[in-house]
Amino acid sequence: MSMTKPKQRSRILKEVHEMATDLYEIGLIDKRRMREYDALCHLDVHEMSPRKIRALRKKENISQAVFAAILNTSVSTVQKWEIGEKKPGGASLKLLNLIERKGMEVAL
Repeated sequence: MSMTKPKQRSRILKEVHEMATDLYEIGLIDKRRMREYDALCHLDVHEMSPRKIRALRKKENISQAVFAAILNTSVSTVQKWEIGEKKPGGASLKLLNLIERKGMEVAL
């Protein structure tokens, strides 16, 4: 299954998020629970180019070995991502997307 563009949010997820937002605004759910709803309802994941993966790593000024450890993968896998021999998928791709949006702190 290719993830070249973010998935459209389903109508149900949109409604759930809207309801959770309303409950949060009137004080019936706390900030922590609202963050959980945000995370569950906004699962946009897109493919990352080799250039983008390398830029994420370089931005944090870390080596491929450190980046691999943070992503729980091998150095050779990171190298292959950065030269375009392989593409990240699954949990690795999700984590790379989170790092892109929120910064490296989310993975540390």
